[in-house]
Amino acid sequence: MKKILFISGDNCDDSEIQYPLFRLFEEGYTVSIAAKEKKPISAKHYLKVDVDLTIDEICASDYDALLLPGGMAPEKLRQIPKVLEIVNVFFNENKPIASICHGQQILISAKILNGKKATCYPGIRDDLINAGANYVNEQVVVDGNLVTSRRPEDLPYFMREFVKLLG
Repeated sequence: MKKILFISGDNCDDSEIQYPLFRLFEEGYTVSIAAKEKKPISAKHYLKVDVDLTIDEICASDYDALLLPGGMAPEKLRQIPKVLEIVNVFFNENKPIASICHGQQILISAKILNGKKATCYPGIRDDLINAGANYVNEQVVVDGNLVTSRRPEDLPYFMREFVKLLG
């Protein structure tokens, strides 16, 4: 059974954590949610999500894929060196990485987007381009082991492609 790691935090987008979580449960995957602290995440609107482990407790080799929800959490997460190290391990080991909306801020800070085709929330488009990505305004973009998407409305397309990549 494949194990999927989510890294998120307070003020994540409710739908961008809940929809992927339920979709992966439906497929029979094991999902672990990591955050800075081992306390429930409070999403932007109403959702509370239990945290399984702290970022410091993550061992990337224990997981088959990584998912980065958007919202305002990525802006803080991108400042944590261990988060960037984890993203680089997944990227360098060619494990699937899925990132939606502002989740790409973490990918930008991890410096893995140079030359990659990707999309994001329109508000960080210039950041994506300045990081060397080939920006495309599409619902979902797959480039190698990387799946990116723009916003909550794109979740069905995003998760369809991520699940395909998981095999």
